Amino acid sequence: MTATRKRRRLLVRGVVQGVGFRPFVYITAAELALSGSVRNDSGGVVIEVEGAQAELEEFIERLRLRPPPLAVIESVEQADIPACGGTGFRIADTGRAARARTLVSPDIAICADCEYELRDPADRRYRHPFVNCTNCGPRFTIIESLPYDRVRTTMADFPLCDRCAREYADPGDRRFHAQPIACHDCGPTLAYSGQEAGEPLAAARELLRMGGILAVKGIGGYHLACDAGNESAVAELRRRKRRGDKPFAVMVPDLDTARALVMADDAAAALLTGPARPIVLLARRSSPAGSRIPVCAPSVAPGLPDLGVMLAYTPLHVLLFGLPGDPPGPQVLVMTSGNRGGEPICYTDDEALIRLAGLADGLLSHNRRILMPCDDSVIRMVGGDELPVRRSRGFAPLPLVLPVPVPPTLAVGGDLKNTCAVAEGRYAWLSQHIGDMDDVATLRSFDDLQRHLGELTGVRPVRLVADAHPGYRSTAWARGHACERAVYTVQHHHAHIAAVLGEHGIGPAEQILGIAFDGTGFGPDGAIWGGEVLLAGYTSYRRLAHLKYVPLAGADLAVRRPYRMALTHLWAAGIAWAEEIPAVAACPTDERSVLAHQLRTGLGCVPTSSMGRLFDAVSALCGVRYVVDYEAQAAIELEGMSRGVEDAVEYPFPLDEGDPAVIDPGQALAAVVADLRAGVPAAVVGARWHNSLARLVLALATRYATAVPIVALSGGVFQNTLLHTRVRALLRDHGFTVLTHHRVPPNDGGLAFGQLLACGEG
Repeated sequence: MTATRKRRRLLVRGVVQGVGFRPFVYITAAELALSGSVRNDSGGVVIEVEGAQAELEEFIERLRLRPPPLAVIESVEQADIPACGGTGFRIADTGRAARARTLVSPDIAICADCEYELRDPADRRYRHPFVNCTNCGPRFTIIESLPYDRVRTTMADFPLCDRCAREYADPGDRRFHAQPIACHDCGPTLAYSGQEAGEPLAAARELLRMGGILAVKGIGGYHLACDAGNESAVAELRRRKRRGDKPFAVMVPDLDTARALVMADDAAAALLTGPARPIVLLARRSSPAGSRIPVCAPSVAPGLPDLGVMLAYTPLHVLLFGLPGDPPGPQVLVMTSGNRGGEPICYTDDEALIRLAGLADGLLSHNRRILMPCDDSVIRMVGGDELPVRRSRGFAPLPLVLPVPVPPTLAVGGDLKNTCAVAEGRYAWLSQHIGDMDDVATLRSFDDLQRHLGELTGVRPVRLVADAHPGYRSTAWARGHACERAVYTVQHHHAHIAAVLGEHGIGPAEQILGIAFDGTGFGPDGAIWGGEVLLAGYTSYRRLAHLKYVPLAGADLAVRRPYRMALTHLWAAGIAWAEEIPAVAACPTDERSVLAHQLRTGLGCVPTSSMGRLFDAVSALCGVRYVVDYEAQAAIELEGMSRGVEDAVEYPFPLDEGDPAVIDPGQALAAVVADLRAGVPAAVVGARWHNSLARLVLALATRYATAVPIVALSGGVFQNTLLHTRVRALLRDHGFTVLTHHRVPPNDGGLAFGQLLACGEG
């Protein structure tokens, strides 16, 4: 019997746990009459399979080419082993491993099959708020350790009923070895606290209908929700969260509702309805199509042409919008993180009772514990391509393949939009979004998240890498937790460029032209960089050119008050502070006097080459925004009003012959002021500004990207859709290859990934 049979051991690496991979293996083996076993292992999935040679080859081909939809096959290692006979195939038990190297999938939005059951009155999971299967449901946020089995998740709190146990054990069932499986009889339960009485979901919907604010527990934490069409409710939520003018995202029940609010082409629709279900930033329709869809209240996203939209991604969200027969309720909900500004998202029930008490009028919760918080991901569509703004739920902690191997390393990122990352060999794992490191609670959250990421991946860092800014809290954390391990630092903009190179798999010996435009990054000369042109590879860079230094007077004060940057750039360009210039008039007389003294003497000033601050200055000069409530608000509003304006006028940006060369914006600013004095509308000035910067990038590429015509764009300024689109088009039209971000954000959320690469092989 064994003479004509072959047996192979396969080790499958990648995203292969918690995605229905073992049931797929079982069923495939059964169809091909193969015997053996499959089990989860800390390295991935181990398969022993035995049978005739032709069937073995067919099995391996299906494994590689037709895995379950959520699986990502990185590699399949094969070894021939002695045949041992047998006629059955089984799923073997898994034991606790000493090291873990393969992550389960991220949390996955409800699939079509489960939503059908949720809506079907004849199905036993009709209206079950926690319906899931091997193709959907919570993963990352409920898992304690690997291998991924129910006993190592928070679903261990819920013993399976007989019917669920049979489904779990049935190879032909969609829930075969689905670890979060549950039903009304054995799963988590909902609870509601608030003035409304009755069944929890009905009470929560009534609160929303009446204009109240609801705290609702999702997959990775609590949201605060209200009727997006109710101006008083939205304004009150904004006041309670201390959110200023920062835009809210909205959640809708289906794609049709989303398309009534925003312009969603096929690419955007695929992203909105895909397994990750992120928030997608899309251009608003001038007015919603269809009378049944309410207009979003003005204070949802004040002054902006884009709206962040996501589809309901859990069964609880679907039920919150209501099924046929439910009383009518809001069909567009503001859905924002359950926290106050600057705090990490609330994710435990005890926390919710305390932290959300003053924010919400009612609380819809459940008793499935969340082990790890995970905020919603945010993606912008630019020319049909995805540009991540925040990489979190639905994506984290998917592994990223590194173009160069690294020793076990922890990268701690930056202080804004913080993420951390661990890596070993050719793989890196980037954490979910953590937040800004200016809050004690965020620092505690960072500590917990990096520890959990290390436990799940099995990476035991022998070194740490941080931003070179001596005042960053993330850098101080790295030094304080090094425990005699080496701490390396990486220049901020070098990390940005290394991140985009790593995404595109650029070789370790290559150097390309990197354009890094952002708000703040510490330079080795002690200045605040941010308008940088670099010749860069992974482990080294040379500064070829930069925006001319101007004094940053008052640091954070200058960031919060763009009129100060306008006056600073006018002073640096030799342009008088005339009262008819809107930004000058916006600056109080006494503050103007103090600012003038600072600029003359250098008191409280640090030089900066920030492109982000230059955008602030132009926005204030145009009278668009003098004071900001959130990061980049002035630039965002300038860009929004400039879209769709066609104008061929260019402002000059002379570039000297120095090393590094200096880009002087003085002449461009003088032209801006002249246009405004001549009555040119701010939208036209904004369009000319964006066109001129795109031409500047082309000029930089023409001068410096000669040997290798590749240009990498990174930094938060390149989240600007108008600038990003025009720069990319100009460069491509002139024969350059353009590298932009598609997997990690161009903002500081991608720094940790770049730090891993810029630190080198050690």
